[in-house]
Amino acid sequence: MQTMNNNIDTIWKPHVTVAAVVERDGKFLMVEEVAETSQGRAFNQPAGHLEPDEDLVSAMIRETLEETAWEVEPISLIGVYRWPNPATDVTYLRFAFSARAIRHHDDRPLDTGIIAAHWLTIDNITRNRPLHRGPQVMQCLNDYRNNEALPLTALKELDAS
Repeated sequence: MQTMNNNIDTIWKPHVTVAAVVERDGKFLMVEEVAETSQGRAFNQPAGHLEPDEDLVSAMIRETLEETAWEVEPISLIGVYRWPNPATDVTYLRFAFSARAIRHHDDRPLDTGIIAAHWLTIDNITRNRPLHRGPQVMQCLNDYRNNEALPLTALKELDAS
């Protein structure tokens, strides 16, 4: 258990992230990105950090568009995943959503650090497991394929006032 002290800057905080599991014609939308690995790249769902004053669903839609140039429509919350990354000593709290691909913007540049967006089969994704950003990548896919889902109404946005 963490001991509280008077310096608020020393309070531990997880990094809140969102991710999209998007399936189309038996393939999943994945990003290949620059990473601090020996291979120099990693595979992940479209994912990123929650920004201040942004709700979780909006963050997922924004991150997917920025990283893949795909507009998506959220369907459900697959799950919430806590992963303490042993390599960086950072704990991630990932909210993973299922989403439907709506429209692709061919002319839109991808976010900095994104090498490419790919539609991959589950076999391709599984074969690339050593290159996954972390264990949450495969876990989110497995949970999606097992029909684990909560309605989006499970997420509650409270008024700051």
